[in-house]
Amino acid sequence: MIHRFIPGSNGFPTLLLLHGTGGNEDDLIPLGKSIAPDASLLSPRGEVLERGMPRFFRRLAEGVFDEADLVRRTADLAAFVRSAADTHHFDEGAVVALGYSNGANIAASMLLLHPGVLHAAALMHPMVPLTPERLPQLASTRVVITAGGNDPIVPAANTERLAAMLREAGATVEVHWAHAGHSIAPEELDAVRKWFAEIT
Repeated sequence: MIHRFIPGSNGFPTLLLLHGTGGNEDDLIPLGKSIAPDASLLSPRGEVLERGMPRFFRRLAEGVFDEADLVRRTADLAAFVRSAADTHHFDEGAVVALGYSNGANIAASMLLLHPGVLHAAALMHPMVPLTPERLPQLASTRVVITAGGNDPIVPAANTERLAAMLREAGATVEVHWAHAGHSIAPEELDAVRKWFAEIT
């Protein structure tokens, strides 16, 4: 998988940066450095193209996901993280996802389908990616969700449903609402920065 890796200071987590539709492995590097300046950064490029725009999994329409492809791509991403830990010599037990939109959706899917790959996750403007047959055990997992109160893509009820699902699985979940649409607002960055400082 095409990616960038920037090593950080010893003893700090690795931030897995997962871009939105049309992004690439460079998009969230500045964001990652701003939120966690001492963390290592692992930033892959989504391998699915939608009209030339990289994504992490296929969708059938806006907000309608190809669930079979999502399941397969989530497994591939989980395997990539484990492989990258060997290649780049970071602690695979200390990986924190930072995903936006499509990247947040596959990060949420990793939490639900491959518990243990992510130590924690910051999900910015996610949707419910899928409903697993059985909820995982996420009792030691910390999650922060940020959302826009005027997001035209992600309904507020969808955000709340994802938070409820993760809480039911045992995760500790914070939700922060911004006066914004689908773009990332400054107050979201402040919330994620504070959350990251608390979990490290």
